[in-house]
Amino acid sequence: MTEPRDENPAEVMTFVERFAAEMVEAGMQRMAARVFSALLASEDGALSSAELGERLQVSPAAVSGAVRYLAQVGMVHREREPGSRRELYRVHSDQWYETFTSRSSYLSRWETTLRSGVHTVGEDTGAGRRLAETAAFFEFLQHELTGMMDRWREYKTTL
Repeated sequence: MTEPRDENPAEVMTFVERFAAEMVEAGMQRMAARVFSALLASEDGALSSAELGERLQVSPAAVSGAVRYLAQVGMVHREREPGSRRELYRVHSDQWYETFTSRSSYLSRWETTLRSGVHTVGEDTGAGRRLAETAAFFEFLQHELTGMMDRWREYKTTL
């Protein structure tokens, strides 16, 4: 394994802040985006709360809130450092695959709820047609996501 690039932590932090800003622009909470970016850019993909606070120059409370959110949405998990009481926060090894495939259950639930909404408002109404089209879109996404994730696993073997 390659040694961490500690010779220029300022460049690494510039990247962390830039990627975090991109995620904030897409709708993620700012501190969660910063913590996730810092974990993603760390050598082992895992840091303690103190290490995150030091790197990001934020309070332990800010790190705690961000990690709680990231754990709830399945983007990080907590683990104990062997032989220590210290917790580490780690990004999943196949982070993006896990994130996207976990969204499939949301799409399925949304589709089901939308289809019940069609019956509630009436199939022949403007609202019913919009809800039906939205449900069909989520159904389409589910099928495409499954195929796309299969193709990703195959592609990943070539990397």
